Amino acid sequence: MKLSVIIPAYNEELILGDTIRTVWDALNGMQDRGVFDDYEMIFVSDGSSDSTPEKLREAQNQYPQLRACIYEPNRGKGYAVRTGILASTGDLVLYTDCDLAYGTDVIEAAVKQMKDTGADVLIGSRAIHPEGYAGYTPLRKLASVMYLRILGIAAGFRLSDSQAGFKALRGAVGREIFAQCIIDRFAFDLEMLMRAQKAGCSVTELPVKIVNHRESSIHLLRDSTRMLRDIMKIKKALK
Repeated sequence: MKLSVIIPAYNEELILGDTIRTVWDALNGMQDRGVFDDYEMIFVSDGSSDSTPEKLREAQNQYPQLRACIYEPNRGKGYAVRTGILASTGDLVLYTDCDLAYGTDVIEAAVKQMKDTGADVLIGSRAIHPEGYAGYTPLRKLASVMYLRILGIAAGFRLSDSQAGFKALRGAVGREIFAQCIIDRFAFDLEMLMRAQKAGCSVTELPVKIVNHRESSIHLLRDSTRMLRDIMKIKKALK
């Protein structure tokens, strides 16, 4: 079995080198333990204006398993993830953030759960982890929970956490679903899940918690409005 790990990056020059080394070390260890037979790391520079593209080009010479997708201008995280998944060749594909917010142990846990359950899609969920919101301020936790509830009601989404930045899919399923996706930014995760739900895909949830905190860029009122607008667009496309 081959695993593809997709990591979108926008102006991540300060952490990119450490992230590549950390993921490479972790995946090599998993391969040695027989978690999978082969892997690839696909880093996608989403119109970065710093040295992220140059660092990725250099890293390809050092890490044979690394593939870089570089384009301009900035299109959004959804577009970046879609680009990486459509370029992937793995039997399983997963994506996570460049800051490795959920660590690397979740990669092995996700692969094992996908194997055990036979699910088509796996979503990381903070809501079902006892420490899923550890390190959040009370206000940020409240905002996050409210945000998810608003989106769930609007989209008719019944699982516990649509917005955690860690998800995995069967390779063929992921490439088929993302080839149909139209949302480049805020609601891309939700679009993928809504399309998977409509296609009858089986979904499993993996408890996750944030281990590397960065300041949230979510503005509850502004981003909820944008997300709701995207949800309407998705619903129209799915009819």
